[in-house]
Amino acid sequence: MTAPSTYGLSTQARNLQWLLTDLVEEVPGVNSVAVVSSDGLLLLSSDPGAGGPGEPQATPRPKGPRGASADLATIVSGLGSLTTGAAALMEFGAVKQTMVAMENGSVFVMAISDGSLLGVHATPDCDMSVVAYHMALFVGRAGHVLTPEVRSELRQSMENTP
Repeated sequence: MTAPSTYGLSTQARNLQWLLTDLVEEVPGVNSVAVVSSDGLLLLSSDPGAGGPGEPQATPRPKGPRGASADLATIVSGLGSLTTGAAALMEFGAVKQTMVAMENGSVFVMAISDGSLLGVHATPDCDMSVVAYHMALFVGRAGHVLTPEVRSELRQSMENTP
């Protein structure tokens, strides 16, 4: 987890970090995960190849785009914006999920109730339905917790990460 120690964070923020870590560790084929605010700022991210402060080294796995959580957040924000614009142009309603399958991996983007986005970078051989299912579980659990106060706390937490 690239977020700093959970010391000093609210229960809601710690729970969101736990849910994110669980998504990466429990779903086969998931390389990295990012939660991006509606204005494109990184709120939470994972780095499964490295433990956070005081955490043991995780089993090495391929990292997200170029290994940087900011890159995944940028991609998630861009895809979210593009698909939202396309849906408005086509008058199809709100975008629920976007999936881009590439030769060497996949990117999934799912809307969270407050306008934030959950993005997942996965291996090309992942079970897409399992990834989407676990993303939906995360969104269902996180949607009501991402209040303006918690978003602000998470943003500050990411900014203070060394």
